Amino acid sequence: MAQHFRLLTEQHVHSLLPMSDLIAAMESALARFSAGEVLQPLRAVLTVGPTKAYYGLMPAYMPTPACMGAKIVTVFAENHTKGLPSHLATILLFDPDTGSLIAMMDGRYITEGRTAAVSAVSARFLAKANASRLALIGSGVQARSHLEALTHVRQLQDVRVWSPRPQSRRQFIDEMSPRVAIPIRECSTPDAAVAGADLIVVATASKTPVVESEWVADGAHVMCVGACRPDQREMAPALVKRARLYVDSRAGALVEAGDVVMNIADGLFEASHVRGEIGQLVLGRVAGRASDAEVTIFKSLGMAVEDVVAADLVFRRASETGAGTELSL
Repeated sequence: MAQHFRLLTEQHVHSLLPMSDLIAAMESALARFSAGEVLQPLRAVLTVGPTKAYYGLMPAYMPTPACMGAKIVTVFAENHTKGLPSHLATILLFDPDTGSLIAMMDGRYITEGRTAAVSAVSARFLAKANASRLALIGSGVQARSHLEALTHVRQLQDVRVWSPRPQSRRQFIDEMSPRVAIPIRECSTPDAAVAGADLIVVATASKTPVVESEWVADGAHVMCVGACRPDQREMAPALVKRARLYVDSRAGALVEAGDVVMNIADGLFEASHVRGEIGQLVLGRVAGRASDAEVTIFKSLGMAVEDVVAADLVFRRASETGAGTELSL
């Protein structure tokens, strides 16, 4: 008997997944994960070829609302020379009652959008209530999605952007200024971007620290979403030690996050320095910011349940509207 499934392109996904809805979905998914309601192993990762490209498999199952699926994600840093995004992904959804394939969809935008949406949840619970000055370290797709997402949780008044190439910074400003109607300033150095900011997004491809502790003002909330392997880190160790540190998955961070793993190995702090998961904050099971002077950090790795919940929302809306193409196996 044939399996019937819906094929959805990036354009379909983007049109069916507005950021405000995605932030709400991610807040719920994070809470359910931290409540122990999600089946999700650590991602399986292969290092591929001479460039040591990243190839990961991320499955998850959640009973309520019932959804089951997996994301297959690749990161090939040299793809820009071939006119392709460095990060590519496909998400498969399965019927949680029968295991049959029900949807196949582009996962690139879901990865981009849900990462920023989760950071926005972290800012909602950890950033100062009056936080309005945003520093973006990086000017790629994550910088774009984070700027959009953070406008939903804080009233931004000042945005600064730095990345190594001036052309990339100017392109970012030209593209994003009309979309957010907030002044965006180009900075020639990362410390100039970070100075005085109370929201800081670190979204680079760097494997070594790009933000120093002395640049970060008291009271800032830092969202670090780039370095995702145990031998990579984007933040200076002194900054991580100084701050109240939160993660999406404690189990994942203690294995995969170089900003955590390497500092523990170096004896800078112990595993208990991780104050909790964002989902625990949502549930009220751990304390958040203790004062307006404290620095808080959210170290993001991304979780399969985020992808599956976002994909399930897309699938439900596509089924209602008829979006996509019905295919059979």
